[in-house]
Amino acid sequence: MKNILNSWSIVLIACLTIGLAPFSPEPHIWGKLHWIAGGGRGMTVMDWLDLLFHGLPWLLLLRLVWLQIRKPK
Repeated sequence: MKNILNSWSIVLIACLTIGLAPFSPEPHIWGKLHWIAGGGRGMTVMDWLDLLFHGLPWLLLLRLVWLQIRKPK
């Protein structure tokens, strides 16, 4: 069985769904990143866990890109 953390299709689908949900008025992860860039004042533990939940697919995508670049020839 293929490891789902190394599956490009699963990671891309996760980025486009969990990573961006809810989609309006702006993607949730984008709002959290703006909040942190503004100093992150008032962020609770739930907000940080929410950032982790919505950011994990993007971290997995960066990991896959890194592994692809560093792949020995």
